[in-house]
Amino acid sequence: MKITVQFSIKLPVKVTKRPKWFVASCPILDIFSQGETEKQAKNNLAEALTLFFISCFERGTLDNVLKESGFKPAHLQHAYHPPEEPLDADNFIDVPIPFLVNQPDRLECHV
Repeated sequence: MKITVQFSIKLPVKVTKRPKWFVASCPILDIFSQGETEKQAKNNLAEALTLFFISCFERGTLDNVLKESGFKPAHLQHAYHPPEEPLDADNFIDVPIPFLVNQPDRLECHV
């Protein structure tokens, strides 16, 4: 049985207007994309980031890339606490990271 699982990461985005297009960037990961509209530039950036994360995972470098970019666990004491202030949707994008899990018909703990 194959199960589809999707993680999502919310990352900061910066958009600048150029004469003929918009440039969207994720300053934390130093990744850029562009589009004819701001929305298209953000969508293209989200796609580029998704492919970037998948590529890092497949090459076994995701852990190092995240650490080198300054990511670290927040240690929320085993409970999720939403941010005190909501994130400004215009300054962040959701980046989907899809996975397929091959699972035997019976579910067992793999530990």
